Amino acid sequence: MLRRDYLTLDDFNYQGKRVLLRVDINSPLEPRTKKIVNENRIDRSLSTIKELTDKGAKLVIIAHQGDTLDYQNLISLKEHAEILSQKLAKPVHFIDDVAGPAAREKIKKLKTGEILLLDNLRFLTEEVSTFENEVKLTPKEMTKTYLVRNLAPLFDYYVNDAFAAAHRSSPSMVAFQELLPSAAGLLYHKEVSTLIRVLKNPARPCVFLLGGAKISDAFGMMKKVLAEGSADYILTTGVTALIMHIALGKKLGSPTEKFINDRGLERFIEPAKGYLEDYSDKLLYPLDFAVNNKGKRKELTSDELPVEEQLIDIGSRTIERYRKILEKAGIIFVNGPAGIYEEETGAYGTRELWRIIGSAKGYSVIGGGDTIASAERLGDLSRIDYVCTGGGALIRFLSGMRLPLVEAMKRAYKRWSFLSRRL
Repeated sequence: MLRRDYLTLDDFNYQGKRVLLRVDINSPLEPRTKKIVNENRIDRSLSTIKELTDKGAKLVIIAHQGDTLDYQNLISLKEHAEILSQKLAKPVHFIDDVAGPAAREKIKKLKTGEILLLDNLRFLTEEVSTFENEVKLTPKEMTKTYLVRNLAPLFDYYVNDAFAAAHRSSPSMVAFQELLPSAAGLLYHKEVSTLIRVLKNPARPCVFLLGGAKISDAFGMMKKVLAEGSADYILTTGVTALIMHIALGKKLGSPTEKFINDRGLERFIEPAKGYLEDYSDKLLYPLDFAVNNKGKRKELTSDELPVEEQLIDIGSRTIERYRKILEKAGIIFVNGPAGIYEEETGAYGTRELWRIIGSAKGYSVIGGGDTIASAERLGDLSRIDYVCTGGGALIRFLSGMRLPLVEAMKRAYKRWSFLSRRL
């Protein structure tokens, strides 16, 4: 039996009470239309929303979409409210205000069993990643932010069900626990308890497959899991693999190098050199790549680099190399697709890896919006043993790093457990 160090929904009575629920329904969008193309995180939020409304809560939901680092996804939550309404078969009211006078007035008028979704938290400066990285407030200091000082006095309870954003130290994630009796939602409880069970006795070999375009989390945990022996192998794809090749002294070609430099990812080259030097037997990188050559997929070995087309995928030789390791793995952790899977010429590597993982005997755990979206599109999600909503949170949790949300929920347990109906 795992020791629980956070309060759950069963600890409080929500009948007729105002409850502030933080979820993570940040969803992949179609680039041109800005319409939601994957509803996994929305689906995973439904159980907690239903539970709270069934228990008579006056429910207000806060969430984010996009950030300064992916500004193209920074849109209103109006469509999210519409989708939630359809899935719950009851109205989810929406207001294009986050914590201003209009939102506060709407909250005060909420009736038992009603649901209100406030607009995108990331419309507030204090909720974006650049604010978090530059200002660095403590949770106690965050109680003075615009969001918390305006919303906290209106509520009886706070519930967090946003494990996918557990690595974020923002007011909506870690400050309300300082002021309100706080519980973990059903999804948070499932994510944390499952990952702890997997981590306690991981089957060997333990293999991490890291890809995608957001590589900061991968580099943040790579050295730790290698040095401590948590990972037997790290297989790199996506942008992480490109950085590894540059660290090896390879020229990739101007389009690919421009892609990396335009995003400031060249800062990961020096750490990559050290990892490759210290863990050359455990840290694997592609043997070949693919490009889009006049609308057709063309594969080339790393010795044929540089090329004047952007590298969009791993090649067949790499897939075969990784297959041999994945098929023997006891546990497989995956974060990020292998290439630009949205385009057919760049989808082959991701498709083949999902096929291999789906058939592998090892226990598979995947996480992250693009990871899950690619698995749904190119693989069979039912063949994956556990699907975690978080990408960055999953990687950091597995590497043993302290997550701001997890720590905040632990503090809330100590602060508010005397109110629990079960203690």
